[in-house]
Amino acid sequence: QNPYTIRIVSDILESNGSSSMATVCAGSLAMMDAGIPIKSGVSGIAMGMISDPETGKYAILSDILGDEDHLGDMDFKVTGTSEGITACQMDIKVDGLSFEVLQEALMQAKEGRAHILNEMNKTILEPRDDLKPHSPRSVVIEIPKELIGAVIGPGGKIVQEMQKDTGATVVIEEVEDKGLVSIFASNSESMNAATKMVKDIIAEPEVGEVYTGKVKTITTFGAFVEFMKGKEGLLHISEISWERLESMEGVLEEGEEVKVKLTEIDKRSGKFRLSRKVLLPKPEGYKEKERSPRGGNNKRNRPKN
Repeated sequence: QNPYTIRIVSDILESNGSSSMATVCAGSLAMMDAGIPIKSGVSGIAMGMISDPETGKYAILSDILGDEDHLGDMDFKVTGTSEGITACQMDIKVDGLSFEVLQEALMQAKEGRAHILNEMNKTILEPRDDLKPHSPRSVVIEIPKELIGAVIGPGGKIVQEMQKDTGATVVIEEVEDKGLVSIFASNSESMNAATKMVKDIIAEPEVGEVYTGKVKTITTFGAFVEFMKGKEGLLHISEISWERLESMEGVLEEGEEVKVKLTEIDKRSGKFRLSRKVLLPKPEGYKEKERSPRGGNNKRNRPKN
């Protein structure tokens, strides 16, 4: 779920208590706020003890202050979730602790941890759905084995251009009978761009879908538009606008972005036919012009000699 090793930096500006337990609580909140997929919030508390060896009397202290740590006989740090303890550490100045004293300290620490965690949950209960925009991230996309070459490109051209354009690192490997594309990026913009490029390459065009394409070539009868990575279709002059266009001059420019709808995939040739006008509102009173029968004309038949 999370391939990174995370280092938390905690700057303690002033303290009259356990700075390490403050770091545990603040670190847990920070990771959830950053979108790190941790299973649960973690709280921590430092427990202390004041004891009299002569009488055997003692008192367990919760969330000890600096003087209580210095003058007391125990510094017992306990961290955990609502399900149980995740870590503990103890320093003592006495010869040892009885089972009863340790049990009491753990149960008192449990109550303290639960109270602190409840207050933390009022701020944020679970990790955010996504990482912060500037957070490094990674994703693995599984692709069919036969499409590995399409993502790499001839001589690595496609994957190199992908890395250059997005700033992401793309690693492609074959595992058993499938391909794995691992993408690593330092921010969400780079990750989203690289992920989209890979998905565009492996995606199958669907009739009826709307795409944002780029005009690649302009001809007298229309324009060829790349509507998916490596996939171009014909946008015929009659499909650009509801108005009749006499020529392509000044209508579109190479490199221009245009929204188109995939209207047909030729079953024999596999060519794509696109339309722009179906995405535009039809002019009021517009009527489709009737097509003349093939081979017909409006001239009267001349009498034969």
